[in-house]
Amino acid sequence: MNINEVCTFLKKYNGRDLYFMEICGTHTASVCENGIDNLISEKIHLVSGPGCPVCVTVSEYIDRLVELSEIENNVIVSFGDMLRVPGSKYSLNDARAKGADIRMVYSPLELIEIAKKEPNKSFVFAAVGFETTAPVYAELIDTALEQSIKNIRLLTSIKTMPAAVDKLCTMNKKISGFLAPGHVCAITGSNAFIPLAEKYNMPFVVSGFTAEEILCSIYALVKLQGKGVVKNLYKRVVKEERNEKAYSLTEKYFEPCTASWRGFGEIEGSGTAIKKEYELFDAQSKGIAKDSKANNLCRCSDIVLGMASPKECPLFNKVCSPENPQGACMVSTEGSCFNYFVNNRG
Repeated sequence: MNINEVCTFLKKYNGRDLYFMEICGTHTASVCENGIDNLISEKIHLVSGPGCPVCVTVSEYIDRLVELSEIENNVIVSFGDMLRVPGSKYSLNDARAKGADIRMVYSPLELIEIAKKEPNKSFVFAAVGFETTAPVYAELIDTALEQSIKNIRLLTSIKTMPAAVDKLCTMNKKISGFLAPGHVCAITGSNAFIPLAEKYNMPFVVSGFTAEEILCSIYALVKLQGKGVVKNLYKRVVKEERNEKAYSLTEKYFEPCTASWRGFGEIEGSGTAIKKEYELFDAQSKGIAKDSKANNLCRCSDIVLGMASPKECPLFNKVCSPENPQGACMVSTEGSCFNYFVNNRG
């Protein structure tokens, strides 16, 4: 079947309402940018989920970074999108405006040269991410040990996807299937989602990120209704088995832990923590669980669960915009609210 036939089928679909969740924030961005909602039947609903690591990071994590930034000679280092995420009171940009030394990098490994040049300062990296970024943080520790760099620490909020999807399936009963995250599956392998597919008798389709790939994946999800299977349509990148090289490096320095997610609360085994023997690299990451809202009307918690669309939030496109984000979902380019706003989705 060619792509035109796929589009015709999806546009004419007239069966029961189906709700397919995009787990990956890059899928959400592609769906919005390509207007895929307009290419499929109104009976096929695409729902954004917890695929943006910034969006599912609780506010207490930002608060802890702000606290650390207030300590003399501490430097907070982060990816750019984290700087604008609201904590319970302040963002990192707010702290920087008050004089804190907060710097942006594009890769955690940039910190190696920065730390060597300023040995009298303590650098704390905001280590947020999923299975895809954990090996990079492990490489950062590995390199720091190899070069005897002792002024680098990580405040971790590293999460693993399968446990969260498991809990999600118990919380949101509308979901009919998942666009499984291509980036995460490149590390975990597609087989990581087989237990969940079988447990909930629900299809998971591993998808690439072009419009054509996503449309084909939606078609596969429709055709696989009632089957607890995983289908990999991103075989040029994703294998069935996990990436052993990446896991070997990650497991050298990290171990599973309970993690707090915005919207979900605490989920056992859904996080990755620095092992005790390497705790000199840990910037007191344990015990971060609270998710207080800077604006109580913000519905980010419901949005990452797929229980509300951004346009159902009373702040959306009123008080909340990319220039003035009231919640994490409006900050990141992978966030649901950001993509709904920029691409006028829904």
